[in-house]
Amino acid sequence: MARILNRAGLVPALFFGAMAPAAMAEPRLALPLDCTPGDTCYVQNYMDRDPGPGARDYTCAGLSYDGHKGTDFGLPSLARMHQGVEVYAAAPGTVRGTRNDMIDKIYTPEEDERINGRDCGNGVVIDHGDGWETQYCHMRQGSVVVSPGQQVETGTPLGLVGLSGRTQFPHLHISVRRNGDPVDPFTPTAEAGTCGLTGEPTLWADDLGYQPGAVLSAGFSTAVPDYLDIKAGTAAAESLRSDAPAIVLWGFAFGGREGDRMALTITGPGGTVFDSEPALDRDQAMFFRAGGKRLRTPLAPGEYEGRVRLIRHGQEVSSKSVAITVK
Repeated sequence: MARILNRAGLVPALFFGAMAPAAMAEPRLALPLDCTPGDTCYVQNYMDRDPGPGARDYTCAGLSYDGHKGTDFGLPSLARMHQGVEVYAAAPGTVRGTRNDMIDKIYTPEEDERINGRDCGNGVVIDHGDGWETQYCHMRQGSVVVSPGQQVETGTPLGLVGLSGRTQFPHLHISVRRNGDPVDPFTPTAEAGTCGLTGEPTLWADDLGYQPGAVLSAGFSTAVPDYLDIKAGTAAAESLRSDAPAIVLWGFAFGGREGDRMALTITGPGGTVFDSEPALDRDQAMFFRAGGKRLRTPLAPGEYEGRVRLIRHGQEVSSKSVAITVK
C-alpha cells in the first residue's frame, strides 16, 4: 500500500523548525485519548529522528516516515472510531486555536484541493506556558468541545478521534513543541538526528512502552475479505455453516518489516485445518494476510480457533486468537 500520510498543519508555520532539545519545566503528558496502548490503540508512527530523506523512530527502527513531527495513536478500525473515542488534554494550559468543520474522509491525492494545506484536519492547540504547546489533529467533524481562551486541565475532553485532514486511518496525531520547535516526547533531551536512546527520561507521565508492530485484528470468513472491510472492522463472520464454500482466516497488522512472516493457523475438532506463514516482501505500515481451505466436503460442526502471529527474525512479535462456531 502507499505510504501513510498524515502531516499536521493546523498552525503550519510551526512545523518547519529544526528539532530542539527540551528545556526545564517541561510538561508531563498524560495519554491524550481514551484507550489502552497495545490493546485498543497503538502507536503507528513516532517522530522522525532521521535528519535526511530517510525515516527512523527514537529506537532507530522504522515506525515513522520522512518529516513526521509528532506521535500517531491509531485505532484498530473505523468501527472503533464510530463508537467514539475521546481525546483529552495531555497537560494543563490554555486553548490557543481550534478547527471543527472538516469532513472525515480517507485521504487520496484528489482531496488536496479540498484540504488546501489544512493537513491537521480538525484539531486543537493548547499553550502550556514557557513556550510549550501541544497540538491534536485529525479529530472528528463537529466533535471539538473547547474554545480559544478556555483553560483546560489534564484529562479535559477536547473532542473525538476522527479521520479529518490528510490521513488514511483513524488516529490522533499529537505534536509537542517548545518555542515553535518540534520535541520528541519519547526522547525530549536528545540532540537533533539522534536515536537509540531508549530508557532516557520522557515527557510521558506513564510508561507507554514500545511496540515494533502488532496484530490489530483477526477473523474468519468464507473468502478472502476486501481490505476496506477489514479496516472498517466489518470483515469478520460471526459463525460459519458446515456447508460453507471455504474457511478463511485473516489477520490485520501494522509495522510490518521486509522478511516478517504472518503465521495463520486454523484448528478444529479434527485437528489442524490450515497452517501457513506468508512472508512480507517489503516494509508495510499496515497490511493483511489471509489463507484457508476450499471445502469439498462439509466442515465438522463445532468450535474452530484461528491464531495469527507476527514473526520477526524467528521471534513472535505479536499474536491474536479468534474462535468461531461451525453449525
